[in-house]
Amino acid sequence: MVLLVFAGLASGCGGPAPAPPPSEDPPPGLSVSFGQWRSDEPVHRMQVAVRNTGATPVYFADVQIVTPSFTTLPPQKAGIDIPRTDRMDIPTPYGQAVCPSQGLPAVQPATVVAHLRAGSEPELRRVVFKVPHPDPLLARLVRDECAEHLIKQAAEISFDPEWKRVGEAMRGTLTLTRRGAGAVAVHSIGGTTHYIATPVGEHSPLLALGAQERVARAPVELTPGRCDPHAFAEAKKAFQFPVRASVDGGEERVVIVAPAKPEQDRLIDYALEVCGLKPS
Repeated sequence: MVLLVFAGLASGCGGPAPAPPPSEDPPPGLSVSFGQWRSDEPVHRMQVAVRNTGATPVYFADVQIVTPSFTTLPPQKAGIDIPRTDRMDIPTPYGQAVCPSQGLPAVQPATVVAHLRAGSEPELRRVVFKVPHPDPLLARLVRDECAEHLIKQAAEISFDPEWKRVGEAMRGTLTLTRRGAGAVAVHSIGGTTHYIATPVGEHSPLLALGAQERVARAPVELTPGRCDPHAFAEAKKAFQFPVRASVDGGEERVVIVAPAKPEQDRLIDYALEVCGLKPS
């Protein structure tokens, strides 16, 4: 009986080995990089740019951007066949930058994880693309977001909801409201693709909060920067105003400030009227 048990064990050990897991390496000739169009910036999205130099078309079921520099979002549905091509973009949202409380972090390595099927493969498989490091787009995005984060820890910069027509301009108020410690200064406000922003009066800096002050306000005027109909049809970044600010006399950082949606609608109506484009 003991001999039979050993024989059974020996027979089991001699059976076929389990199949290895599918390779996570990309198919030959397939690579990815990152890109971003102007319309992607306001919605926190980038393009996973796929290059396929092989003869086999590849089906992408989903894509996911993975890097310690940004919070990881769930895989984003793609559902796209990519033939031989120098570039085909897959629009992909990305998470918020992971920012320390002090200083600007260095960008971390990134991968793109995708479930895909190459040619006649029967099933989807998980593939991991290594993005060349450091990626210049990721480096810029993490720098910009974390620079903004440093300012926002100390104070909130916003537009008040009230806008008033004064001649050919719309006048509003830029407000600086304390959140944390430190002396905060707003040095300038820049225009957008559609509006010129001009401080009203002489201010240097434009706004300042001493260590014990809670709120500071300054009037600003907006005028149309362009009046062609095409501009209004493509107003992707019309209200993304860059404001330069600093804490405790440190380096100036850029914070993007936008009016609330109802005020944006009023400003569009105003610009259409000033430009002579509003229907009668």
